[in-house]
Amino acid sequence: MGFKAEWGSARLLATRDVADGIRQFDIQPEGPVPAYGPGSHIQVQVLIGGQPDVRHYSLVGEPGDSILRIAVKRLPDSRGGSAYMWGLAPGARLTISAPLNHFQLSAGRPDHLLIAGGIGITPILAMARALARRGAAVRLLYAARRAVDLAFAEELRMLLGDRLQIFLDAEGQAIDFKAELARVAPGGEVYICGPAPMMAAARQAWAALGRPPSDFRLETFGAGGASPAQPFIARVPRLNLTVTVRPDQTLLSALQEAGADLMYDCRRGECGLCALEVVDVAGGTLDHRDVFLSDRQKAEGRQMCVCVSRATGTVTLDTGDRAP
Repeated sequence: MGFKAEWGSARLLATRDVADGIRQFDIQPEGPVPAYGPGSHIQVQVLIGGQPDVRHYSLVGEPGDSILRIAVKRLPDSRGGSAYMWGLAPGARLTISAPLNHFQLSAGRPDHLLIAGGIGITPILAMARALARRGAAVRLLYAARRAVDLAFAEELRMLLGDRLQIFLDAEGQAIDFKAELARVAPGGEVYICGPAPMMAAARQAWAALGRPPSDFRLETFGAGGASPAQPFIARVPRLNLTVTVRPDQTLLSALQEAGADLMYDCRRGECGLCALEVVDVAGGTLDHRDVFLSDRQKAEGRQMCVCVSRATGTVTLDTGDRAP
């Protein structure tokens, strides 16, 4: 049982590739485009293995545009959403939500550090635009594997100048999180989106500096885990269910397809509403992909957020009082 989004019909107007493996989609809703702010995203209904599912994509266009723009990276170990989107041609009909924002940009802060890794630039782009236009103190650290993987880099260079720093894995460059985060002025905020290990390293460095956790903001969209997704088995004795979770689906989706009515909301590993008790893991390990559970809780392995986290082997779960 999730919280309802406002859905409507839309049409795909055009696509263009903005980096190697990253494609922009220009979408025209049937009605007027609602107002939205930096950090906003839309939900898009997709078909994965013939089954309906939902994916979240950040808005990369200008809030005053008459269309909605998103950018999607084609991932080889995707759960299926990017493959579906990349298979669409202009003219395709879509069902999308109105813009949502769980990654809002604060006003009035003395300093802002934006950090993006790969496709994580998508929610950060609008923030960079807004802060630059306000004349606010802002820096952007943008990491990618290669130069061809950088999306919107030219726009960002023109917008930010030397306040943009690019780090390329192929050239042996890496962000020194301890040093960069230490430069953030007191009362400043950090906004980050990228691979799970990168965000975890940054969050640990922020905590080690003794900075307020509330000033470290992140966007995940169900970031990747420690290893590529593979099938695993999940058992829920209380519901008399045993399911095999495919690589292209989430544990939450597999349980729902089997008839389980579970509580959830964000589907991105942020809110914790879907967390279930882990009774046992046989023949494998847990692969925590959420940002809700603490490092200690993940190490203990007593809970998992079923909207994004996975396992290998067989995991036995208990819904307890988590079912609605």
